[in-house]
Amino acid sequence: MMFEYAPAPESRAIVDIRSSYGLFIDGKFVDGENLDKTVNPATEEVLAEVTWAGTQDVDRAVRAARKAYDKVWGPMPGRDRAKYLYRIARLVQERSRELAVLESLDNGKPIRESRDVDLPLVAAHFFYYAGWADKLPYAGFGADPQPLGVAAQVIPWNFPLLMLAWKVAPALAAGNTVVLKPAETTPLTALLFAEICQQADLPAGVVNIVTGAGDTGRALVEHPGVDKVAFTGSTGVGKAIARSVAGTRKKVTLELGGKAANIVYDDAPIDQAVEGIVNGIFFNQGHVCCAGSRLLVQENVAEQVLDALKRRMALLRVGDPLDKNTDVGAINSAAQLARIRELSDAGAAEGAQRWSPPCELPERGFWFAPTIFTGVTQAHRVAREEIFGPVLSVLTFRTPAEAVEKANNTPYGLSAGIWTDKGSRILWTADRLRAGVVWANTFNKFDPTSPFGGYKESGYGREGGRHGLEGYLNV
Repeated sequence: MMFEYAPAPESRAIVDIRSSYGLFIDGKFVDGENLDKTVNPATEEVLAEVTWAGTQDVDRAVRAARKAYDKVWGPMPGRDRAKYLYRIARLVQERSRELAVLESLDNGKPIRESRDVDLPLVAAHFFYYAGWADKLPYAGFGADPQPLGVAAQVIPWNFPLLMLAWKVAPALAAGNTVVLKPAETTPLTALLFAEICQQADLPAGVVNIVTGAGDTGRALVEHPGVDKVAFTGSTGVGKAIARSVAGTRKKVTLELGGKAANIVYDDAPIDQAVEGIVNGIFFNQGHVCCAGSRLLVQENVAEQVLDALKRRMALLRVGDPLDKNTDVGAINSAAQLARIRELSDAGAAEGAQRWSPPCELPERGFWFAPTIFTGVTQAHRVAREEIFGPVLSVLTFRTPAEAVEKANNTPYGLSAGIWTDKGSRILWTADRLRAGVVWANTFNKFDPTSPFGGYKESGYGREGGRHGLEGYLNV
């Protein structure tokens, strides 16, 4: 007997979306000249008009941040900075339902992910770094580590509020001030965070938020008044940023793309591994830089794993992001959907076998069914290029050495997963993988106390944990 899920939509009435938003500079919202629209990717409904900052707007924001750093935030004792961070963390918790609904509306991710994953982690990061604010001499970076000054932070659209927390919290704890640019397709939770800064009575200019697209980000990164650049996004943009700041005094951290290998050995608990595979690639529609987009399965269990994976994928519910039953939401934008389709079509054209479960997609909005490719070789584009969508490439291996060789055969080095019953095999494999984060018998688990970052074209520097403070200190 089959039981159908009844719709369980979260009410959007808790969110009061303004018709238009200005820039948040020097503690208040100010108007700008250029406006663009942000839309709900699940329905293509226009949510609000948002100002795109120009060069003069960016300059005003950097000057406000410099003034706040010189006169207020830099000289402030760490114990007092900690009080503001604790206050922000508590306000995030108090307004978490509102923030989660707005994140799902603007981004397209399922409400249960924004509610149960993103928002708890956002608050946890502010709580964690609040604890560090008065303990910097004990962080291992010298007896008297000093802040850098003004931090320019550019964040992506896949985890808008969480990436904000990853960057803003350690920067403020270390004594820096911030000018942050959210992605042009997901600015609304950053602007609501600006209201939280006002509610917390954060001194004017400590956090400034300038919305816009690539030109705004470029003006911010290249501004001579910036001391630190932190960027999360594509490898191509990261390379451009590295070139633009080369030869300057600016300190840079880059968290870029990935093509993570999820390795399943023949002694792995199959059902547990399948749940990890699904979480690794279909969480947040695959819009995850550390997504397990390459599945490496030991040859003698490959058929068993694939059969179990297909049965599990047939149960995934694709649809309304505000429905609490939804597993896979909307693709963030038309441009990203076109990129996913292009690479998926290339995979089929190159000879890989494409499979998706029966899936009725909504007529409006940006949607893509969960997809796997089998018969994939390392020469296929779907195995080499970051798709950033719900598309999994399946490869096989015979020996642990072959698994490691295939896993490392990528220009990226952000993350990896290992599934086996043997602790010795976990340690042997992890020691040979060239990846910044290696999960064992789990995937996509994050904690504010643990550093995150990659090697090679996945960037450099670390975010999270004690290590996340280093990029914001003069050490």
